[in-house]
Amino acid sequence: MSDQTINGSAHHAPRVPRAEFKMYFALILMIAVPVQLIAWTGEAVIKGRKPRLDPLTRAWKDATAITPMIFRG
Repeated sequence: MSDQTINGSAHHAPRVPRAEFKMYFALILMIAVPVQLIAWTGEAVIKGRKPRLDPLTRAWKDATAITPMIFRG
């Protein structure tokens, strides 16, 4: 069996500083909260009942999903 560790192509991207990640997360969250508030209100009016997740939780999920996408690449 050959040794794959010497000339392996297992190159890992450098880690992004946590402060930068948190800054982008906060910015995306600030943008997502008003958008999700409008979407939540519209959904409540159209369906006639309160949606399962509140606007802040929905915005938090959006920021959690979007922020890592920025740093991939």
